[in-house]
Amino acid sequence: MSGVAVASAPALVGDTELARAANDQILRRLGIVIGIGAMLVMALELPAVLVQPVNPTMWPELHLMAAYALFAPLAIVSARGPVAAIGRVAAAAALCYFAATLVTPLVYSVIDIGSFASWPYRGLALGVLAAGLAWPRGIAAGFAVALAVATSVSNTLVVPDGSGWAAVGDITRALGVAALFLWCVVYARSSAERVDREAVQQRSRAATVAATAARERESARFAALIHDGVLSTLLEASRAERSSPVLRDQAARTLDQLEHSRSAPELDHFDAVATVEFLRDAVREVGPDLPVQVSSHSGADLCLPIEAAQVLGAALAEAVRNSLRHADLPTRRAARGVSVTVATGGIRVVLSDDGAGFDPARVPADRMGIAGSILGRMRALAGGAAFVESAPGAGTVVTLVWASDG
Repeated sequence: MSGVAVASAPALVGDTELARAANDQILRRLGIVIGIGAMLVMALELPAVLVQPVNPTMWPELHLMAAYALFAPLAIVSARGPVAAIGRVAAAAALCYFAATLVTPLVYSVIDIGSFASWPYRGLALGVLAAGLAWPRGIAAGFAVALAVATSVSNTLVVPDGSGWAAVGDITRALGVAALFLWCVVYARSSAERVDREAVQQRSRAATVAATAARERESARFAALIHDGVLSTLLEASRAERSSPVLRDQAARTLDQLEHSRSAPELDHFDAVATVEFLRDAVREVGPDLPVQVSSHSGADLCLPIEAAQVLGAALAEAVRNSLRHADLPTRRAARGVSVTVATGGIRVVLSDDGAGFDPARVPADRMGIAGSILGRMRALAGGAAFVESAPGAGTVVTLVWASDG
């Protein structure tokens, strides 16, 4: 990044919100896999369930489908819904499976067709996976232990010749299976969080490199000014026996150059090129394939404070993330793009899509993605403003603007 850049690399504004891309992606993929897997397991279990003896007031097929009922919404929400809803649906699915496990002895008299265990015991892994998706590792581990014990005891009560020693063996095997599948989910989420942290650190390192390069260019420019202006003027003055108009003009030009250099902005700003690259990086982290178009007014000379650049980048990334989450239609993907217009003393960034759109007046006040992370963040920035234009079926346009006081 050239021109003027940040002298140091402070933590980027909005890092907590920007550092979620990998974690969101792994949550979605896990939710889809778990949801679809549960539907397949339910279909495979149904024929065997239908031939088992049951108490006359209960229906085994309804018991089975109730246990897996929320796994289908989990797959749908993971594919198309907000990321925040994935955990809630996964928690409900895990609890529903646990409840079905507890009532299994009330449904079945005894499993006497075949030698297999009861289906809640065989499907234990699905409940554990849903718990790992829904809760922090400590809570998920506690749930996994409870589910392993419940499925084992329930299995002992309904299979032929169940005994205490058989229950101990079942519990041991169930705990091993639960630990294995819970570890898989926890490891996947931890890896995603580590990738997000490293992405933030990489952004910070990039800012530091840009600052170093800017300082080096500034030093080189100042050294050239000293050599070409000051030293040359002093040399001419030492050779001249008396003052001359040429020497006076040269000295005046050198003084003007020194004054301009002294009044130049501190190295805590981005110029136009550095700003554009910074915003490209912010977009690339959330939507790697999203095009960014840049236009600049003739003779534009931007001097953007690093804090303003950070706020712009964070608000833009949130706007892109919202579009990727909500704009796509059931029949097609929304077309979206980012345009950056640079002018002297200001910049305008526009994200537009032709997707589902929404009614801004009906957005709840607690939806921080728009109210806090975009509008609130930009309005709290000196010289900043943000506007959201949208309507159902008409797409969305998010405009971010910053202008210097001067």
